[in-house]
Amino acid sequence: MRLLLWALPALLSFFTALPALANEASARAPESGLLGWAALGLFALAYGFVLLEEKIHLRKSKPVTVAAGLIWILVMTAFAHEGRSEEGAALLRHTLTEFAELMLFLLAAMTYVNTMEERGLFNALRAKLVSQGLSYRALFWACGGIAFCLSPIADNLTTALVLGAVATAVGGDNKKFITASFINIVVAANAGGAFSPFGDITTLMVWQKGVVPFQDFFALFIPALISWLIPAWALSLSVAKTTPPALEEKARIKKGGYAIAALFMLTITTTVVLHQTLHVPPFLGMITGLGFLKIYGFFIRRYELRGRPDLSPADQQKPFDIFVNLSRIEWDTMMFFYGVMLCVGGLGAMGYLGGLSQALYGSMSETAAHTAIGAISAVIDNIPVMFAVLNMGHEHSTGQWLLVTLTTGIGGSLLSIGSAAGVALMGQARGLYTFGSHLKWSWVIAIGYLSGIGAHLLINQRMF
Repeated sequence: MRLLLWALPALLSFFTALPALANEASARAPESGLLGWAALGLFALAYGFVLLEEKIHLRKSKPVTVAAGLIWILVMTAFAHEGRSEEGAALLRHTLTEFAELMLFLLAAMTYVNTMEERGLFNALRAKLVSQGLSYRALFWACGGIAFCLSPIADNLTTALVLGAVATAVGGDNKKFITASFINIVVAANAGGAFSPFGDITTLMVWQKGVVPFQDFFALFIPALISWLIPAWALSLSVAKTTPPALEEKARIKKGGYAIAALFMLTITTTVVLHQTLHVPPFLGMITGLGFLKIYGFFIRRYELRGRPDLSPADQQKPFDIFVNLSRIEWDTMMFFYGVMLCVGGLGAMGYLGGLSQALYGSMSETAAHTAIGAISAVIDNIPVMFAVLNMGHEHSTGQWLLVTLTTGIGGSLLSIGSAAGVALMGQARGLYTFGSHLKWSWVIAIGYLSGIGAHLLINQRMF
């Protein structure tokens, strides 16, 4: 609350100047006047509800979905007043197309992840780790390392939940271990997702926009690794070297589990190759791969419907159904993306993104602006932040695009509320991993954040 009161005057002065900057920055935007103020107010109000989700238990998709519709009504009113309704409708369709491509890509990726979870692959990973008899510190490093390597393929939320379950199972009553491990997992998952187009929504948006080639993302590997290793090393010093009591846990991978994982990797590879060689939009390769998963799922279902004796009674009663895994997609998150992207697109149509671009890049260097944008993403979700940056119309070098990709990816680790991984783990370990316990280590996470940025500026100079 003290931070909010301190920042309020700056925010008010910024929003007061934004309409004037918007009018200067975009000649195509309609004269919005009160309509523009109303649109800004609606977005601020909706995002206020999003930030209060944990307190009021109102799903984050609900306020932004309503705000998106109302903002575009205001946008279309402003365009209609100037006799430019068709231009406004074209901008709306363009924004919707960007969301549709992202949604279809995520639809396929999330269904694959849900199917691998249902087949028991993630449970098998957890069982393998908890039964190894590792020391607390070795397990700390194992969870962080796996999170860093797994999140470039799976999303950071799934990665965090799987490895958070490992830390909870082994940690027991060891609060210090669980807290340190959860912070480590969040930082590692966010860092690992920053150097892969598939690792985070923001990197996927940058790749789909076409501003960074697929292979160039891997130039962020060492900066991302540094941004995780520095806080991980500091956190590891608080973890004991003693060994917890051995746990015996077995997990069975159901029929087709390994084949589905291989099919997922083949789908990703095909998507990348098609995009690189034929410039096919990534969503098409992923949806085609989803079709192959459905066909393979048909044969798994037929196998399980026969009531084979090697199946458990539960599997015989509930045979595989791909549409069950499809229905388990986080639709609240998906609709949140819709609402946010439509809201930001509406503000952009009124010229506010041009004004924001002028405010950011006109008052500081690109590097300083992108560093600040990453810090902002620790408070405001990185999805609207990145979508705004991509639609400001500002030209950047590949190095600068990679920089803002890195900062929005790892910047969310500065606070526990800055990423989906952090929010999910706060719910998984209530009272153990909290906003306050994460905040105590934010100083070293910030050192890792700045060190990762410095490493990128040094190692990838040729890209700037």
